Amino acid sequence: MKLIRGLLAILALLVLAAGGWARAREDPPRSAPLNVILILVDDLGWTDLGCCGSTYYETPSIDRLASQGMRFTNAYAACAVCSPTRAAVMTGRYPARLGVTDWIRARFQGSTVPPDGKNPTDYVGGRNRRLLCPPNALWMESEEVTIAELLNDADYTTCHIGKWHLGFDDWYPDRQGFDVNIGGCDMGHPPSYFDPYANPRHGGIPTLAPRREGEYLTDREADEAVRFVRAQADGPFFLYWAPYAVHTPLQAKAELIAKYEAKEPTQHKNAKYAAMIESVDDGVGRIMRTLDERGLTGKTLVIFSSDNGGLLGPTNNAPLRSGKGYPYEGGIRVPLIVRWPGNTPAGSTCDEPVSSVDFLPTICEAAGLSPPEDRAIDGVSLVSLLRGGASPDREAIFWHFPHYRGRNVVPYSIIRADDWKLIRRYEGKTHELFNLRRDLSERNDRSAQKPETVEALSAKLDAWLESVGARLPRPNPAWESEDDGRATGE
Repeated sequence: MKLIRGLLAILALLVLAAGGWARAREDPPRSAPLNVILILVDDLGWTDLGCCGSTYYETPSIDRLASQGMRFTNAYAACAVCSPTRAAVMTGRYPARLGVTDWIRARFQGSTVPPDGKNPTDYVGGRNRRLLCPPNALWMESEEVTIAELLNDADYTTCHIGKWHLGFDDWYPDRQGFDVNIGGCDMGHPPSYFDPYANPRHGGIPTLAPRREGEYLTDREADEAVRFVRAQADGPFFLYWAPYAVHTPLQAKAELIAKYEAKEPTQHKNAKYAAMIESVDDGVGRIMRTLDERGLTGKTLVIFSSDNGGLLGPTNNAPLRSGKGYPYEGGIRVPLIVRWPGNTPAGSTCDEPVSSVDFLPTICEAAGLSPPEDRAIDGVSLVSLLRGGASPDREAIFWHFPHYRGRNVVPYSIIRADDWKLIRRYEGKTHELFNLRRDLSERNDRSAQKPETVEALSAKLDAWLESVGARLPRPNPAWESEDDGRATGE
């Protein structure tokens, strides 16, 4: 099956190179309930949209999408950094279960496939760190079943455009169920946002041939997405657009930068970042207009979200605390908009806590398919919520990041149950407890006042960590420093 899919992917790329978007398969598709478009922006913060409160960033197309569907106010990424969330989105499984718990290093960052061809298993750490950490996977294993594979088996034409960041060539999108891969590779960010998408230190994107010198990457991605939708009007199709934007390097079109430099700053004030957001919004608008033009709007489920919270510096996630990489809300809470005509009430909001692990089971139920039955699926279907019905049967949402990040993020795990959120650190202060309904900004740690809540949530977290086979940090026998200056805040 993998060999057949690999040959189909090669054929699809040959068709693309010839300038056409004909179906890579010749067999006619069965009728399907709907088409699916999943848009996963890189590093977009919770308040980085007009419909989410920003008056500096301009996102009319995404705001319109929200006005036609449902906006989730308590939506979470499966991790505070990118690769684990992307793996969770594709599989419906928690990063801790997958072993992809940190961002994956690309070749230009010195990463290579080990001689034995297997993901590493040995713990890592230096003498200046108290803990040895489990190694992060270098790729998402091929044995995992992705949304694309499930839909591909149901005769959907599947297309990935943009950032993949889940491993080297043998683990690219075309090896994971996508008929067409445009731009997906081991890179977590582009060398440049302008064609030929290269810089003096690094070559271009290996799966995206230069087309027109100076063309902006997000525009190119959107153009490819529009071409795909137009060619697949008879459906069914699955389009996964994962823009490289708004990840660094901060590069944008000059005319848009000038526009935002002339605007009055708010808590948001970075003109380049704002211009990058507008380019993403323009791309969303182009895709949505194409659906309208082709009469596909009523037949298409659209999911729009981000892979983690906004990066501090380029943006400001207030009232949420902190940003990308941190266990606080600014690192893990993200925008989520779902439009499903005839199902989601237009202009509605939902306060139920949900996670990006929920995308796969949601898409499966909406499309009339079953999730894989031979493995645990951690996400739950949101179809009932999308139809204004009951909340899913779930006790809590979990995170596990057993790594150091910079100087002030130590390994941590998190549980959110109802309004309570418990952060467990494996170095320094053990627990922080917050009531998110009363303290959205996480300034009032209640762990000392609520020891019974800490104990109850900690027991649930322990049980979850064991159930998913999470690998935990260990004491480092080589640690020498008496005080490495590590903090727990921002």
